Amino acid sequence: MKTTSRVEADGFLRAPFAWYGLDEAFTGPRRLMQIGTAADGTVQHGSMGHGDEPSIKSEAGSAEKERFAVVVTVAANPERRTGDGTGVLDATTVSSAAWLAGSGLLAHTWPASLDHGLRDHWLDQQTETAFELADDLDGPAWSTLSLPVDGVPVPFHYRESEFGWVLAGSAGDVHIGAYGRGMSAYGLGFSRVKDLGAYGA
Repeated sequence: MKTTSRVEADGFLRAPFAWYGLDEAFTGPRRLMQIGTAADGTVQHGSMGHGDEPSIKSEAGSAEKERFAVVVTVAANPERRTGDGTGVLDATTVSSAAWLAGSGLLAHTWPASLDHGLRDHWLDQQTETAFELADDLDGPAWSTLSLPVDGVPVPFHYRESEFGWVLAGSAGDVHIGAYGRGMSAYGLGFSRVKDLGAYGA
């Protein structure tokens, strides 16, 4: 089982925004996963796992046995200068959350018919496709789904694939993305994490 490094756990604690996870209706295990930082070390996004530890889908039946949902929180930032003033950081949007969720799902996917030697090439292709899909949230690949965030219904962009599902939306000063397998997205709710200790921090 993957454990979160102390550096990553500290990153969750020093993030300048609130983290989101599944609400109290979910009673299974929770864990911290990865964080992403800017060049100056500022925490930009991170993910929290719920349910089973995701494993790479290397056999046809493995995905059927896994039940997990990962929630990605992305700081909602406009386009801005870097800390040293030498460049510009891209704005973060709902598409950012959709891209991170889509690529996260792919990281735990390996079609049964695929030769190990071809996975990197397949992953590059699928990742590019996920990026293009995330950049077109109003396109035909996405539907809309209303889910509660802190008890308030919020619209999300939602899509399913043979590998699992991905969704993304906004809540206040953050964007929320999520991906999963074996757990229905339609029954999920999100809430602000009040105690990171519940995730092992």
